[in-house]
This record gives sequence, structure tokens and C-alpha cells, in this order.
Amino acid sequence: MKQYSILFAVIALLFGCASTKTPTATAVKEEAKTTSYPGFFDFEWNEKSGKILLEIPEFDQEFLYVNYLAAGVGSNDIGLDRGQIGDNRVVKFVRSGPKVLLMQPNYNFRAISDNENEVRSVSEAFASSIIWGFKVESEKEGKVTIDITDFLLSDAHGVAQTLKRSKQGSYSLDASRSAIYLEQTKNFKDNTEFEATLTFKGEATGGYLRSVVPTSSSVTVRTHHSFVRLPELGTYDMREYDPRSGFYSMEYQDYATPIEESLVKRFIYKHKLEKKNPELAISEPVKPIIYYVDKGAPEPVRSALIEGASWWNQAFEAAGYKNAFQVYVLPDSADALDINYNVIQWVHRSTRGWSYGSWIADPRTGQILKGHVSLGSLRIRQDFLIATGLLMPYETGEPVSDEMKEMALARLRQLSAHEVGHTIGLYHNFAASTDGRASVMDYPHPLIKLDKNGEIDLSDAYDQKIGEWDKYAIRYGYSDFGKEDKAQLNNIVNEWIDEGLNFMMDNDARSVGSAHPKAHLWDNGKNPADELTRITEIRSKVLNNFSEKAIRAGEPIANMEEVLVPMYFLHRYQIEGAAKLIGGVDYTYKTKGDALAYPKVVDGKIQKEALNALINTLQPEFLAFPQEVLNKLSVKPPGYGRSRESFNPRTGDIFDPIAAAETSADMTLRMIFNEPRLERATQQSLVNTDIAGANEILSSITQATWKSNVENGLNAAIKVAVEKRVLFHLFNLVTKDIAESVKEAAYYELVQLEVWLKSKKTSNAMLKAHYSHSLFLIEQFKKNPSEFEIPDAVSPPDGSPIGMDQMCGFE
Repeated sequence: MKQYSILFAVIALLFGCASTKTPTATAVKEEAKTTSYPGFFDFEWNEKSGKILLEIPEFDQEFLYVNYLAAGVGSNDIGLDRGQIGDNRVVKFVRSGPKVLLMQPNYNFRAISDNENEVRSVSEAFASSIIWGFKVESEKEGKVTIDITDFLLSDAHGVAQTLKRSKQGSYSLDASRSAIYLEQTKNFKDNTEFEATLTFKGEATGGYLRSVVPTSSSVTVRTHHSFVRLPELGTYDMREYDPRSGFYSMEYQDYATPIEESLVKRFIYKHKLEKKNPELAISEPVKPIIYYVDKGAPEPVRSALIEGASWWNQAFEAAGYKNAFQVYVLPDSADALDINYNVIQWVHRSTRGWSYGSWIADPRTGQILKGHVSLGSLRIRQDFLIATGLLMPYETGEPVSDEMKEMALARLRQLSAHEVGHTIGLYHNFAASTDGRASVMDYPHPLIKLDKNGEIDLSDAYDQKIGEWDKYAIRYGYSDFGKEDKAQLNNIVNEWIDEGLNFMMDNDARSVGSAHPKAHLWDNGKNPADELTRITEIRSKVLNNFSEKAIRAGEPIANMEEVLVPMYFLHRYQIEGAAKLIGGVDYTYKTKGDALAYPKVVDGKIQKEALNALINTLQPEFLAFPQEVLNKLSVKPPGYGRSRESFNPRTGDIFDPIAAAETSADMTLRMIFNEPRLERATQQSLVNTDIAGANEILSSITQATWKSNVENGLNAAIKVAVEKRVLFHLFNLVTKDIAESVKEAAYYELVQLEVWLKSKKTSNAMLKAHYSHSLFLIEQFKKNPSEFEIPDAVSPPDGSPIGMDQMCGFE
């Protein structure tokens, strides 16, 4: 701690943060108990009335208004986290007689012109927004005072709406239990900060809220409001957006644009960064980008967050800067919500969930004014759990190694770098895993290896540095050319193209039916199908070795189940990656004249290899649990009930291996039976006979499940469960509003299966019942397909985010 305090003192002296110290009130009027707060907007606090009176020195002057949730609800599912940023808007006070209005101009539509009439014609063509209305309380020497208390005590963050949208109940703001929170109400030269305690009354209808609020009829949070001086226009160089750059874009329509040019103007979001000496290849910055880690993060977490975020200095060095990106611990005197601090906040929730990297930017230019990262504190525990299941370290009488903690901390470093990457302007790159971890902006699955002795090796589970793609991206966004140089920017893009790197964003990765064979979340390997085969072999080893060594001495044996869950579903994300090879199309964000490739259909042989790898995950041998594991799984004792991290059984309190197998198999079937994927494959097969179309794919599935060799014991029951899911997926394809060719293929396969079932003879009682019931279901389905209720599979335990803790930006 001491070294960080010394470092901050040096930084404060060098860079003079505007709000490192809370100014004291200049005057206290005892008779009225009124305290004055001079600053960006002078205001007074009246203790007797509980009101804040704000002085407006000049009307029609734009400033930035930001609201936050300073103290949250603590549930990832509800989505009201501590430190959550709300709207950030350019606003201004305008006056009309006795009224003062807080108006938001419409910067989505502009006319960048010296012609005032042209500018006015656009501003009058598109609506502005009045955020709030006030009345003039007093006026003196040209300065107007307004009462902004009601504004500060309003539900500016939309808490009630969020509770309703998440189905937690209907709540309304209770003014009698809401008040200004003076402790975090401050004033500075360039920003004025207010905070309020808000209480919402209502009746909880959702379990998420009841699980985190002490009295569910009363939900109390704190909201924060910031009035911030905007940067002077012309002091920040806007950089044009390129879809290949890796940056988020801001855009607006400029109606003063010549007719031969595009009406839509696009620029990237980035921090302001300039070299002290632009003529030098390597120069210190005029002002570095500094991030501060939440002092509430404990060790060794805090050091891991600092180290991971600091990786970005490697990328800025590649862009020609020395010490341009720095990370320290947030000093005690600072407020995490202050606009002057880029912050990595450690956020607690009752359940695991996404981490976020967001920012506050000047909507006029795209200049990032504040980066704000929210990292869920339960993430490290989930990674520790995954490592525990892989290593099973709790040997009686033996010391426990630090490997689990090291893997969890390694993931936290990567996560810190990832989320900070969003706050400096970067988008996801979900194709980076195919280039050997070329970007921290991908979602990484732990790289699990086997050492020379065939034992689990986690030493390289997560990367320990910034990626090569990230360096190119930062060079594009932050290189100081002295003045904007499109040719040099294009050269940077061409460099990563020549190096053979890939870049794919969210739209091409997140959808279950997306076509890109390289863009996926939580995958590894250049060929997703090969990696699926590799990870299934490791999964088999882990399950066969699974034992009581997965839990500490003294823990209930039933706790083995929560460690077993991520081991049994170790392949779940790689399934999705492999499935994208089927009907896959490899494409890029190509622009005219560059060397990026045109779209190319995935080779037919590779598509079939992917299908075979996926079919392997439907086999009873793959889906079954070792008998030794089943013998030890126990009923949950009092105080240790099932949770969202447990398997979902159909057997009451007893572990259900059939339901778990059904869940896993359905994960694969949902990927294969995806309608757009099957239609793409069908169209591709018409051009290239090496590619399997829908008919061949569906036939392969029924052949590998229904028509494969009959199993015995539990494996036979697993086989039956998988076959029923195949049947239901065929039903689903027949009834959906999808391409006719896919519907036809599904119906044909259904008819073929019906014929096969009618001809099938068996003496096995379970199979007789299975075949008979399946024929009955087909008969009922064919009578009225549109009204046939297709049952869902047993739902899986929570999956993504794999490390525990949407939406990026955001991871």
C-alpha cells in the first residue's frame, strides 16, 4: 500500500487532478444553516429545508450531464450495479421568463458550416429534448438561482423501470424516504457533483430482488449526478472510423456535406493523447492516460488488476509513446465516480455475472473523458472452481498447491486488460483465438493441456501479455502523426492484414446461427472441430479421475456436484465454435482495394469433420458419468440446497445422470439443427457436392443416434433420451417458418424414421416402450403439427460468462 500512496503523491504533483481534494464551503450562514459550495456551478445547501439551490452564471452554455448508480442493488440478473453509468448528455440551461429549462440539443443531426442559417435549419428540423423544468427562485447581478432538489431526487437512472423490466415488481419513488446525500455532494473547478439517497416502495414479485434486499417492499439506492465542463472544441483531433480498425464508432449526419460525399460521418471513440515531441519515434505524452484501481479490491486481486491493466502500456509503446498508460490504486481522497478519474471498480453481486468496460465521452467529438470498468468479484471464485475440478488438489494429508489461485489470478489479469480495452475505445475481436491469442479483446477459454506425463497442465491457461492485434489497433487509434494522415492509418491496417491476423466483432460471433467459422466466444484453436476433439479427450480424463479430492476436508460430499458441473460441460463452448464450420462462410470486413479476402465457403471435408466431432458428443459413452462418480454424489444436506450452478434433475433430491446427459446432448443438437445453418449448408451443397446439405446432415444424426447399436444399462437410457431430443428437433424444424428446403428435409427424415420404427423388432422392454411412444408422438404431431407442444430439454446450469461474471461494451 505504501508504494502506491507514494506513487499517487508523485502523480498528483505532476498532473494536478482537479478533484483530488474536496473543497470546503466558503461560507456558512448560521441563521439559515446554509452552506455555500463554489465551483463549476456554485450552489448552496440549506440544511433546514434539505434543498440545493444552484446558481446559473450564464444561459445557453453547454455542459455534460452524467448520472450514475452510486450504490446498487447487488444482483447481476436485475442489472443495477454499484458504479453503473447511466446517460451522458450534452445539455444547457435556457430561460423563458420565470422558467428555466434543461435542454439537450440533438447532436445526431448537424450542419458543420459557417453559414448560421444552414446550421439553424438543421437544428430546427430535428427535435431536441427538455430534460427538466425549473422556476427562477432569485436573480442577482445577472445570475439566476434555481432549486434543483426535485431534479436530483428524481429517478434519473430508471431504477423503477429496470425493476419492472426484470419482473421484480412494480415500484415507485417514495419522496418521504429520499434525500440529498451530502457526503458525496461536492464542487470543483470543472465539475459539480451531487448524490442522492432514493427509496422505492412496492411489492416484490421476483426472487432476484427478494434475495438481495433486507426488506423487499423498500429498495434504497444512491444516484449520482455530475455536471461537467466540456472540452473546448478544436483541442481534440477526431479520427475517422474504419470498420477494420477495431474501435467503436460514433456517428452523425452532417447536412452541410457536399452531395458527392457521404452524409453520415463516423469517428472513433478514444482518449486524447498527444506526444510531447511528435517528431520523435518514441516520446512521452503531453498527458498520460491514468487508470485507478478500486481500493476496495483485496490483495492479491488488486495487484492482478493493476498488472493486467498495465499491459496496455505495451501497445502504447508500439504506437510510439513512453509511459503513456499508467495504473495506480485510487487514493482515499478520490471519488470513483469523479469524471477526472479513469477507474477499475471491484463490484460485488449475489451471483456471478458479466463485467463491463464503459466510458463517458463528449457526444460532440467522441473524446473519451472517463473510462469506467466494473469487474464482478465472484469471477475469480468461479475460475478457482474450474481449476479445482481440473486438478482435484485436496489430497488428505497433502499441502494444497497454489495452481488454482494462479490460474484464477491469471484470468483476472486478462479480464482487467479486456475491460480496460473497451474503455480506451476497442471493440471485441472474437476471431483472435484462431491466431494464437492475438487479442485480449476475445473471450478466452482456459487453455488446458496435458504435460509429458499425461497430467493436467494449467501453466498456460491464460495469456500474460497484450496481443499483437491489440498493438495494431492502438497504433490506429492513438498514433500521433502531427495531423490526421489517412495514408498512414491505412498502412497500419495493411500491416495486420499482411501478417494474416483476423478481426471479427460481436454481430458475427454471438448469434447461435452465425456463419463465420473463426468468430466465437470462449473457444480455442485454429480449427474449432480439432479443438473440440482435443477438449473432449481432456474432459474424459477429468471425469474418469473425478473424486472426493475435488472438495476440502469437512465439506459435504454433495458439494462435489458444483465442481463436477463445469467439468461435465467443459466442451460446451467449443461445440458452438465447431458447429459454425457447418454451412460456414469465412469473410472479412473488406474494403475496396485492400488485401482482405472475399467470402469463401468452408471446405466440405472440414464441414464433415466438424459434424462428426459434434456427433461424437451425442454418444452415450461421451454423455455417461463414471460409475465411481455416481456412487459418491449425494443428496444436499440442510443449508446446502441446489442452486443455479447445480445440475437440474428430474429425480427429486437424487442426482439424475439421464437429465444431465439430455442437457448436454441438447446443447449439440441446438447447434446442428439451427435453421439458417442448415439452409446455408443446403445451398452450398447445390454448388459443391462435397458439402453435406440438410438431408445428409439430418440423416447422419438419426443414423448416429436412433440407428446406432443398442446400449445396455444407464447408457441405453441415455441413448433413449438423446433420441427423443432428436425427434423433437425434427418436429421443430417441420413447424417453423423457415426455408422450405430445410422443412422438407426434416419432414422427409421424420417419415423415414417412422418407417424404421414400424419395422423395428426388439425384446427389450424399455426400447419397446420407447419405440411405441415415439410412434404415438409422430402420429399426434402429424395430425396437427402447429398445435403440438414440443417439450424443452432439461435446462443447463448457468454458462457464460465462463469465468463468472454481459455485456460488453462488454464482456
